[in-house]
Amino acid sequence: MSQSATGSESARWQRHAALVTIARDEWGIAHVRGRSDADAVFGMIYAQAEDDFNRIETNYLTALGRLAEAEGEGAVWQDLRQRLFIDPADLRARYAASPEWLRQLMTAWADGLNFYLHSHPEVRPRVLTRFEPWMALSFSEGSIGGDIERISLPALEAFYARRAAPPGPEARLADREPTGSNGIAIAPALTEAGRPLLLINPHTSFFFRAELQMTSEEGLNAYGAATWGQFFVYQGFNDRAGWMHTSSGVDVVDEYLETIVRRDGRFFYRYGREERPVETSSVTIAYRTAEGGRAERRFDVHHTHHGPIVRQEGDRWVSVALMHRPVEALSQSFLRTKARTFADYARVMELKANSSNNTIYADADGNIAYLHPQFVPRRDDRFDFTRPVDGSDPATDWRGLHELGELPRLHNPSNGWIQNTNNAPWSAAGVHSPRAADFPRYMDMFGENPRGVHALRLLEGSGGWTLDRLQQAAYDRWLPAFETLIPRLAEAWDRADPSAERRRRLADPVRLLREWSRSWSTDSVETSLAVFWGEALLERASDGRWGPGMTSYEAMAALPPERLFDALDDAIGRLERDFGRWRIPWGEINRFQRLTGDIVQPFTDDGPSLPVGFPSARWGTLASFGARSWPGTRRWYGTSGNSFVAVVEFGDRPRARAVSVGGQSGDPRSPHFNDQAARYAAGDLRPVHFEPDDVAANARRTYRPGE
Repeated sequence: MSQSATGSESARWQRHAALVTIARDEWGIAHVRGRSDADAVFGMIYAQAEDDFNRIETNYLTALGRLAEAEGEGAVWQDLRQRLFIDPADLRARYAASPEWLRQLMTAWADGLNFYLHSHPEVRPRVLTRFEPWMALSFSEGSIGGDIERISLPALEAFYARRAAPPGPEARLADREPTGSNGIAIAPALTEAGRPLLLINPHTSFFFRAELQMTSEEGLNAYGAATWGQFFVYQGFNDRAGWMHTSSGVDVVDEYLETIVRRDGRFFYRYGREERPVETSSVTIAYRTAEGGRAERRFDVHHTHHGPIVRQEGDRWVSVALMHRPVEALSQSFLRTKARTFADYARVMELKANSSNNTIYADADGNIAYLHPQFVPRRDDRFDFTRPVDGSDPATDWRGLHELGELPRLHNPSNGWIQNTNNAPWSAAGVHSPRAADFPRYMDMFGENPRGVHALRLLEGSGGWTLDRLQQAAYDRWLPAFETLIPRLAEAWDRADPSAERRRRLADPVRLLREWSRSWSTDSVETSLAVFWGEALLERASDGRWGPGMTSYEAMAALPPERLFDALDDAIGRLERDFGRWRIPWGEINRFQRLTGDIVQPFTDDGPSLPVGFPSARWGTLASFGARSWPGTRRWYGTSGNSFVAVVEFGDRPRARAVSVGGQSGDPRSPHFNDQAARYAAGDLRPVHFEPDDVAANARRTYRPGE
């Protein structure tokens, strides 16, 4: 859709475009160079739009609470949840009060998208035909799932639709593939070349981020993965430092039980000895009708000083408190990409606008570090904030934010390595880790996980690390979750006296699992059997619901012998029903397929696909591939897990390798739609072009925006 522009806008677009070059390498990855940071932002968002405007627009429809305008009334509740925090008038005011440097970047961001639409009239946005600079503040943090997603949509709907019936059950945890990430930093003392190493391995929904480089003459030179529509590199490195974010177990989202009193048609809530008025405001959500028209729903939404009301529990309303610091979050997200020393990076953290991600850091000076999320409210640790607390008790209130020195942290531990796999920081550096006893309980709710066990085995007592070895470690085939489960099965089998029929049926599967190395591969029958058995065990241990930390694995291992055998029987029966035999190699089940550019991918057993050896992260593999069967398929197709993987060595010049899931472009007609798929499935990372001479030597096309 061609977009008209004022004279001043058009002149500004042309000025930016004249100062930007985009070099596309052999993988279609954009290396954007601008004179200023704002020029680089203009160019990188223009390049993103070339690759997948649909994902950019969808991300901002979601962030702005306008998804229902494209997808219909079914998205109204998701929009309402967003609009409890995102108010366009508020964001406009925050934009106007932002620092000048940040306003310039936000303006350049909007200009880049608007110039793309202006110069590509064939592109027809679903809703957003024009981007305003303030919109960048609606989507400022970059992680796979924001804090807001912890608010239950069924419960929100039940409250604001005034339904008498309780909300429907949430999706079972077995249906929620673990998200998160792996990060490993290795100090120079443990590397063969005396240079620090960093593993960047986010686990997200597929095609969630673009791979790119953005540089300027103002000190910007960042390479890595940028979430579609955002103007900063979220996971990556610059010429001196690198950063990897892993989802944190810190508790920074709290629910408050509010005691409501209605008097003279108004709502009040009890707080100490007071009765405070509930703030009520109107939110209007527009949505697309089935006929393609436009309609609206209006809601009166309620807030206490804790936050918006999001559900009801018994006769009490429930409010939620979470971080909402869009200016600080966007500033921190961009500024850390320019930090070239640990001191610089630490100064940026003082903005305290990262609530959900741990950071694994390494730099060319030899520093490695673990940094906890910086937005951590200080609370009274007598209360259990994993459950709703009494909002009428002032002692449950947040009391400002913790200082950075009060948070778990590691800087150059003597063991020479740091890891985080969304597990607690209490094992981040083995025995040199922070101690849980020194911190409030709310600093971590996750505990340990099998990937953490895996990382510790690879790192403890190690040395002689190289870029090759770190890449191999990222795809190490061990599945530690089965190290306890299979010996438990073998012991039960040796002691049991199963029926003749069961002994005949299960003897060979038990033998295979007993003798198995607990390592995945595409040709492994044992991997297929173990994964299907593990899923059947979970059904019996906790009705398919994952508990915190290692509790689900402990519950599975504690099942009585007959239930272990029942689960194995079920696994064999399911394999035979779906594939005609239980002796089937894992690669015939576990597949990567990309047929269209749709955000929700279709899958078919009749289409081309590739075998993938690594299974779900829940079994302890560091390389994660979250797959399942889909309507009409027998095979399992992946939709989440490894998305962008990079290994980086820091020195005078960084040396790196990377791979992105599928390819850079969201257009099936592009040669870069699926050109990385085989490398992705094989864990075969390609060299990263970072230095200007290397970029120039491998550029397949160099142009300016609009050309």
